[in-house]
Amino acid sequence: MSTPVVLSAPIRWGILSTAKIGVRQVIPAMQKGNLTTVTAIASRNLERAETVAEELGIPKAYGSYEELLADPEVDAVYNPLPNHLHVPWTLKALQAGKHVLCEKPVALDLSEAKALMTAAAQYPDLRVMEAFMYRFHPQWLRARALVLEGAVGEVRAIHSHFSYYNDDPHNIRNQEDMGGGGLMDIWCYCISWPRFILDAEPTRVTGVVEIDPVLGVDRLTSGLMDFGGRAQVTFTCSTQSSPYQRVFIHGTIGRIEIEIPANPPAWGRTRIQLTRTGEPTEEIWLEEANHYTLQGDAFARAILEGKEAPTPLGDAVSNMEVIEGVFKAAKEGRWVKL
Repeated sequence: MSTPVVLSAPIRWGILSTAKIGVRQVIPAMQKGNLTTVTAIASRNLERAETVAEELGIPKAYGSYEELLADPEVDAVYNPLPNHLHVPWTLKALQAGKHVLCEKPVALDLSEAKALMTAAAQYPDLRVMEAFMYRFHPQWLRARALVLEGAVGEVRAIHSHFSYYNDDPHNIRNQEDMGGGGLMDIWCYCISWPRFILDAEPTRVTGVVEIDPVLGVDRLTSGLMDFGGRAQVTFTCSTQSSPYQRVFIHGTIGRIEIEIPANPPAWGRTRIQLTRTGEPTEEIWLEEANHYTLQGDAFARAILEGKEAPTPLGDAVSNMEVIEGVFKAAKEGRWVKL
């Protein structure tokens, strides 16, 4: 195991794979960060890695992930590999002395998530975080602040909807053996959002899950989460419906609507709406922001200051526990206590 050294800004990042989310979203965003720079990228295909490196101005390209992890000039690794490779390569990165930002979901199931957290504890000088980038966007920080200051009174219900259409059997999101399906791709957000807003965990869950008969992955899920009588949370997610996303937070004296909760545009201002009983709807405009840039800088700051990751691994474990609970409840046709 490599021994971590004292680092200085910017944190030097290596990217595992030329996955679309990294190439189109995360890498360009992190290249704009105040505390982050991308120094290397790896692919199983060296030519592909070299092409992407040239396109994005990345100094180094490697033809294997192992080579990147062995590079002493890489401080931290971003892992956007297919879901079934998240834990194995996160562990390899830790063993190589690298900090890790891993795409969601951080693991395939609860036992794997717990095993990762246990293993990561053996590297107290290294940080590991699940990449729920939405938590760093001003619209979510403002919505959470409004809830905490009582702008909508006591939160009684939260509803979210997230859908898109993709029935391509060759798409990785539809590969069952690689952790495909709506569970791993989008409805993990619908579990995370209310937990973030309420800063609490549900006590029981139930749901209905529809499996694609050909692809074998979940394509439509509706769930209900009970936060111990404090609030009820409902959600619907689909990977074979018209594209749409929205979050509604309902309180005793008002409500908040988040129009683009998962992927707000990075090139313009975003808007949330606050409506209080007897008052006209207030449009709250937030500054232009790229949540991938903000996420990278926040994670880098934790590394530089020797602090806990902004979203600790325990949160990833809790999110996975809820996800598994909904699946179990749907299969058995009952409520599942958490």
